[in-house]
Amino acid sequence: MNIEEDLTGPHDDEQQKGRKEVMSYDFLVVGAGLYGAVFAHEARKAGKSVLVIDRRPQIAGNVYTEKIEGIHVHKYGAHIFHTNRTDVWNYISQFATFNRFTNSPVANYRGELYSLPFNMYTFNRMWGVVTPEEAAAKIEEQRREAGITSPKNLEEQAISLVGTDIYEKLIKGYTEKQWGRPCTELPAFIIRRLPVRLTFDNNYFNALYQGIPVGGYTRMVAAMLDGIEVRLNEDYLKNRSAWDAMADHIIYTGAIDAYFDFCLGALEYRSVRFETEVLDKPNFQGNAAVNYTDSETPWTRIIEHKWFEFGKDENGNDLPKTVISREYSSEWKPGDEPYYPVNDEKNSRLYAKYREMAEKEKKVVFGGRLGEYKYYDMDAVIAAALEKAEVML
Repeated sequence: MNIEEDLTGPHDDEQQKGRKEVMSYDFLVVGAGLYGAVFAHEARKAGKSVLVIDRRPQIAGNVYTEKIEGIHVHKYGAHIFHTNRTDVWNYISQFATFNRFTNSPVANYRGELYSLPFNMYTFNRMWGVVTPEEAAAKIEEQRREAGITSPKNLEEQAISLVGTDIYEKLIKGYTEKQWGRPCTELPAFIIRRLPVRLTFDNNYFNALYQGIPVGGYTRMVAAMLDGIEVRLNEDYLKNRSAWDAMADHIIYTGAIDAYFDFCLGALEYRSVRFETEVLDKPNFQGNAAVNYTDSETPWTRIIEHKWFEFGKDENGNDLPKTVISREYSSEWKPGDEPYYPVNDEKNSRLYAKYREMAEKEKKVVFGGRLGEYKYYDMDAVIAAALEKAEVML
């Protein structure tokens, strides 16, 4: 691929002509997102012939960024790369230079602003406490009053971690909007790793390495796919037998239940709808991410994309306009983009049955967020694709 083009796909005429002649590949990779791009890159490096297809008109999956008013807009939601794995960081740094962006979101509860993740700034704003000892005592007091010893759901888990005040203002409304279910019906593990710090550190991920790729994620994925044949606007499931006949092995990163035509029923997802708007002003909210944690505000958060790159263009100039995206969480239905697997007991049982069927598919490997029905951070997707490539190549 030519990464200096518009980054939606290959445009070289000779490459296009050559496609008609090459109809047999070692690997067909279904999906040009992170998992597919990493595997395809490794396969080509190992001397294998590779074809990548994607049903969308562009590469990069859900990390796709498009340029609007000089700003790299995260079309499918904010993606901040972060990892503690030096091997993954060194690998991904082959394809992009990362800036020093640190994720420090803000919570807006009915006009009151709080620091995220929960830290001493949050506790001071909530209770007026000044020292870590005072904050810890306040949390412990509310935990005891709630009488929770063994959390059975998300609500009880959250209260046991941060007390009732923070749960009611900063967790309950946001979480119920995001998942479309009462917190009492959500499993505790969703929030078990909630960052709670008795320090003034508001670095959400607290990872050894983090940042945004300079030039956007699409350029980064294009660099991975450089030299690899990519066909866009191609739906594998609509003509599966023809695609399968073209390759010895299939790396499938689509939805596992869709692959089997939903024969056991549909797995549940949460979807997200975005309202993106260009504003004729340099600054809307002063931060990349502001979460709206009350139940009345219909959106979950607003992303102001320019702050992922400090409000500057690639030449370091201030950008006169800004682009914001309001995010609305919704229940997934056919035709929607699936985002977050609903990993409750019912869906986990159903996925296990699909997984059994998948293991019987001799030439197909199921990978990535949809193929494995698993919420993946970007570094974990990359690591999983590298591990699979090492085994297969």
